[in-house]
Amino acid sequence: MIRRLLLLLLSLGWSPLWAQSSTVPLPPLLLAETYTGQEDVAAYWVSEKLDGVRAVWDGQMLRFRSGRPVAAPAWFVAALPATPLDGELWAGRGHFERLSATVRRELPDDAEWRQVRYMVFELPGGEGAFSERLQRLQALVAGARVPWLQAVEQFRLANRAQLLARLEEVRRGGGEGLMLHRADAPYVTGRSEVLLKVKPWLDAEARVVAHLPGKGRYAGMLGALRVEMPDGRRFSLGTGFSAAERRQPPPVGALVTYRYRELTATGLPRFASYWRLRQDF
Repeated sequence: MIRRLLLLLLSLGWSPLWAQSSTVPLPPLLLAETYTGQEDVAAYWVSEKLDGVRAVWDGQMLRFRSGRPVAAPAWFVAALPATPLDGELWAGRGHFERLSATVRRELPDDAEWRQVRYMVFELPGGEGAFSERLQRLQALVAGARVPWLQAVEQFRLANRAQLLARLEEVRRGGGEGLMLHRADAPYVTGRSEVLLKVKPWLDAEARVVAHLPGKGRYAGMLGALRVEMPDGRRFSLGTGFSAAERRQPPPVGALVTYRYRELTATGLPRFASYWRLRQDF
């Protein structure tokens, strides 16, 4: 009933506030470096790395990392506090594609959004060390009393052995990896070692420069993507694609994310495979 009414209003020229708001660049956010194995694990809070969509709440509007407003239902954002939050829209392990489709809809689907949680992990611009901000964040979430706003679980580990054991546990359960956030770190922005990602596979991004034709069972489809790294070097991605992606590959010019084990002596990724099309929404 509500959906039909919204469609009627849209046909008459009405548009919701999120549709009237243009893309506004966000202030710089904190971005993670990669765990090297040399860091003191005991100095960090640890959490699961969620395979979701980054979203920032400024106290009035929820936006993607691109700055574009998230077309979330009114009830979803009405429960959020006036305090700015940083986190991920998440639909559970292994459901990124479903989540992506949900949050990209111009007209939000209530039933789909009931499966989405806003998993928050930081207070943008907050004072004090991360441990102090974490306490305030948990109190804000508890005060909201809604199931779709949750604080990402943070825990402490004593050493690298415990970290790797937890990483394997998360990997077996279908998770993506772990995040380390220095307990004593003030709020900073940009790529910083106060936040580290720990993953069984490394990942990076490259721009598609060509489609290489397939052979044999891939005849008439994509064989590999020729991609270019930020430093201008090029290599091919020939694995990791679904049948649908081989029939309709990411377009030339698109940014894609790939996974790899390590870098060769020349700095190229070893055992690289396609993961997914980068989407900043």
